[in-house]
Parts: sequence; structure tokens; C-alpha cells
Amino acid sequence: MIQFSDTSTYKGLVQFYELEIGANLGDISGNTTKLKQFTAEANVSLDRYLKLAIEASGRFQLDDSNHTDYPIITTNLVAGQRDYSFTTDEDGHLILDIYKVLVKNTTTGRYEEIYPVDVQSQSDTENFTDGQDTQGHVYRYDKTGNGLFLDLVPSESVTAGIKIYINREGSYFAYTDTTKTPGFPFYQEYFYLKPAYNYARRNNLAILPRLEAQILQLEGDPTRGMVGLIQRAYGARGKDEGNFVLRAEEIDYI
Repeated sequence: MIQFSDTSTYKGLVQFYELEIGANLGDISGNTTKLKQFTAEANVSLDRYLKLAIEASGRFQLDDSNHTDYPIITTNLVAGQRDYSFTTDEDGHLILDIYKVLVKNTTTGRYEEIYPVDVQSQSDTENFTDGQDTQGHVYRYDKTGNGLFLDLVPSESVTAGIKIYINREGSYFAYTDTTKTPGFPFYQEYFYLKPAYNYARRNNLAILPRLEAQILQLEGDPTRGMVGLIQRAYGARGKDEGNFVLRAEEIDYI
């Protein structure tokens, strides 16, 4: 694991970045303005890394390990309220996607999954659009913008009545960080190589072709049918599930 900045053994992201761009050790870590610039670049790289990893992760729900809780949020179900806005999780992290929605059954106390529909393209969605606000047991939802719209309006309020499994942004670096490490286990060199590549590109440095080749290897290029190392790493997660195939077995009756 590579920590953000290490001025003792010079094995931090900041120090590797200094070496990549040909700067002296301490040129970035010892300059607040340049350190803030690198931090911003590292966080943009984190966004790019997360996008690549999510696209490849399949059934393994990826999450930044620096988050202190799981990517599951709850909110109160409110009697008479159809729409619920979700922009951030309970710690303020931006929600990127919603994987599953459950509503609590007040009779059993259990959460029951409800299912997505697209009001704009599917039929049999009158309850969403007829303006009647018919009350009843919720069993479908529509995602529009940053909101969830329920097919029937809840007839009673329920504390933590909605549970949602989400995908969210990563845990970003602050320029004052030292021991914090990227919350992803594979190819952490990306978090200094990508900023170094951008720096070399902007300044037309001779090291640009080398860095470009390294970034291409990590990111891949879908237009050329190249799968990058980051996506390959996360595409191999979830091996505990296995691929099971049922086959008929011939039985001899004697």
C-alpha cells in the first residue's frame, strides 16, 4: 500500500510523482500550492480509476475501503410522499448509482425488495403519473434524476422504511494527508502516474511517450479492443461465486 506522502522513506504518492516528473524530492511536498495541485490531480485520477474498476467489477460491489461504513443507506418512509431525493449518502459522499431498493413491511418488520420500472418507456405505469396519489403497499419504483418515485404512495410513515444499496464516489485525498492510502488494492501507482502523465502532456516533456504507454497499459483502450490492467484486476473479483452449470445425469435402473 502506498501512503499519500512519506518524507522519511520517500515512498509516498507525492514522492513518486516528484521522481516521475523530474522534480527534486521536496519540490512538491514542501510547496503548499504545488501540493494542492497534485492533490487535485490525484483525486481526478481516483474518479477515473473508480469508473474503470466499476465497469469491470460485475457482481462484486466495489467500494473505497477508506469509507467507514458500507454502501447501504436508509431513509424514512413518509406517509403521503411519493418521491425521495438521493444525492449523497449519510456521510455526504456523492451517490453514483442505485443497485437495489427495499421497503420495510410494517407487519413483518422485514425489508422486501421493490423493482425498477422506467416510467418514460414502459407501459402499466399509470400509478406514477395519474395524479391520484393512490395509497397502498409499495412494490415498484422509478429513477428520475436524483430521485426515486414510488408506484403507490405510502399510507403510513416508517422510520428507516427505505433501504438502498448504492455505488458512491471514492474517499478523496486532502493535501494535508500523510499516511492515508488509496482505498483500492490494485495498481496504486496509477494515482501518481496519471497526474505525472497530465503534467508531462501540459509541459511537453520528453517523458510523455513513456508515461503515455504506462497509462495505456493500466487504462486500456476500448476503441482498440485493449483491456487495461485495472479492469482485468477487478474483472477477476468474486471468484467465490463460481460458474455452476447443471447437467443431466444418466441413471441406470436395474
